[in-house]
Amino acid sequence: MKLKLPKGPFKAYLFDCDGTIVDSMPLHYIAWKRVLSEWNCDFPEDLFYSWGGMPVAEIIATLNERQGLTMPVADVMKRKEGLYFEILSDLKAVPEVLEHIEASHGQIPFAVVSGSTRDSVTASLTVLNLLDRFDTLVCAGDYQRSKPDPEPFLIAAARLGVAPEDCLVFEDTEMGIQSATAAGMASVKVPQPWERVLVS
Repeated sequence: MKLKLPKGPFKAYLFDCDGTIVDSMPLHYIAWKRVLSEWNCDFPEDLFYSWGGMPVAEIIATLNERQGLTMPVADVMKRKEGLYFEILSDLKAVPEVLEHIEASHGQIPFAVVSGSTRDSVTASLTVLNLLDRFDTLVCAGDYQRSKPDPEPFLIAAARLGVAPEDCLVFEDTEMGIQSATAAGMASVKVPQPWERVLVS
């Protein structure tokens, strides 16, 4: 399937990373399930996908609160990242998005805007030989308020020197689309893995 882009022209493309550039959400979920099983913490798959774009530390803190747990955030975060890195060799790009990266690279600037850590984003993009395509990475820790707040996308636009209304955002989650809309940016919704299987 092809992504239908809104009418441009756009002066910059801003991409979420996990589930948008890289088909990493299934791998992240495997890592989450492994680490959370050590704490008897339940994390249903539909909840995992609905929280796409939420920083890792925030996910752990929210699960603690909801389930009355006391998982140490920094330790669980480190262990989850380690488990993700162990299975990273299985990572693939999302073909519908890769097509636009290849077609427009060098013509307009690109940024990654992610709720994941910089280490995770860098590792994912390095595995797929895509890291050098992006002019800047905005990751967890670079902003105060995460998606659906507009702050992460506004930081990316400012770093690229492009007005928000001239940016096109590629996102796979509702939270990300809300963030882009709040930033005054046009967006295109990337289908989830099971949606891509149905229509491809």
